[in-house]
Amino acid sequence: MNQIIIRPATEADAGEMLGLYAPYVIHTTVTSEYEPPSLEEFLGRIRTYTAKTPWLCCEMDGQIVGYGYASPHRKRAAYQWSCETSIYTRMGCHRRGIASALYTALFEILAYQGYYSIYVGITCPNPRSMAFHMSMGFERMGAYHNSMYKFGQWRDVIWMGKSLRHHDGAPQPTIPYPEIRDSAFCREVLAHAAELVHEPRGEQPHE
Repeated sequence: MNQIIIRPATEADAGEMLGLYAPYVIHTTVTSEYEPPSLEEFLGRIRTYTAKTPWLCCEMDGQIVGYGYASPHRKRAAYQWSCETSIYTRMGCHRRGIASALYTALFEILAYQGYYSIYVGITCPNPRSMAFHMSMGFERMGAYHNSMYKFGQWRDVIWMGKSLRHHDGAPQPTIPYPEIRDSAFCREVLAHAAELVHEPRGEQPHE
């Protein structure tokens, strides 16, 4: 059985995660970038996002096979309780529950921090990703029609959302991720999430 760990990503992981991410930029419309970012730029994203929200990676036998993170939905003050999430699984490592495990951990940590809503943008067509996100509790919210141009074609971006808690009453300030990163709560959440990763199974919704 493979040794599986889900843990906070560190700056030392940047090169390996960038290598995992680059094929999505070059070969797919999953991301809107045309060229993979430089290592310096990728490091900057880690530093910026982890000042407030989690960035997690899934490690299997010492190799990073997936990572996921949350980022601000919008910058203005009234949106501070909403965020966006992104998950990337190493090519060839799908159908093992890696994305599901990372999402499960992110949901619990973000809810504990005080976030209320999370959103994800999915470039069309990608019915498998939509099915996967629906299986994780997301609902279709709307679309930005013909908002993205990549590989010689205009594409729609479908937005899906998920509530982490009831929207009742005034919210409290969110807890910055560094304040809870090494807490017993987060360690327990990550350990439980790692148990959700499994050996490859039959055809599953795309992660």
